[in-house]
Amino acid sequence: MNKLRLYLRMLRLLALIGLITPLAGVLSLLEHLLRQDLMGQRQRLSRWFFARLSNALPFRLSVHGELPQQPMLWVSNHISWTDIPLLGMLAPLSFLSKAEVRAWPLAGWLAHQAGTLFIRRGAADSNLLNQQLGHHLGQGRPLLIFPEGTTTDGLVPRTFHGRLLSSAIDSGVALQPVAIRYLRDGQPCMITPFVGDDDMLSHLLRLLASDPIDVQIRLLQPIASASLNRNQLARRAHAAVASALAADRQAPAQAA
Repeated sequence: MNKLRLYLRMLRLLALIGLITPLAGVLSLLEHLLRQDLMGQRQRLSRWFFARLSNALPFRLSVHGELPQQPMLWVSNHISWTDIPLLGMLAPLSFLSKAEVRAWPLAGWLAHQAGTLFIRRGAADSNLLNQQLGHHLGQGRPLLIFPEGTTTDGLVPRTFHGRLLSSAIDSGVALQPVAIRYLRDGQPCMITPFVGDDDMLSHLLRLLASDPIDVQIRLLQPIASASLNRNQLARRAHAAVASALAADRQAPAQAA
């Protein structure tokens, strides 16, 4: 039964990739021919794709809180590559990702076509990157970053680094903190975290073969960037996310 479930999910995923690849290619060609920035169209196509990708994965999603009605810099704790489609299906978003993702077969190309901005680990010129992010936000295009800088087991968020939050201050947009959790039988799911030396294919196969996993996404109170520096923003966002995750962990224990 597990093998049959795995094969069926794989076929569904391959069919979805087979559909999105030519669509992304056509959009890229149009952008080249028209010599226009079609980022808005890229974001909408990405949201459509992410919604179907999330449905193809073994997730049961619940979303709490209100979606922002204006462009913001979203900041979230980071557990797995699956955070991207699950959050990307909520709103037309662009993402900031590590440069290594650009080299992933097909997935890296699709990420690029979706308007993902790539950053090298330890890149020194954060001022230039903040200018690029600020320009993106200034065009009214929401953006999501993972300020922990790496994936974790999701139990307690690591320190949020503030060096990329200057873009929110410079462009005058608020932060939208997000807390995401993966659960099985009310306990943290140990299959979903994409950490350490795990590779994409092995992780994907384990995920596709697994029983359904509950995903909780909490859209927290936005944090205005005015009058705060980047480190203050990072600490406030981290405190909000950590508090939400701690409250979710305590709720099942109290109910029991």
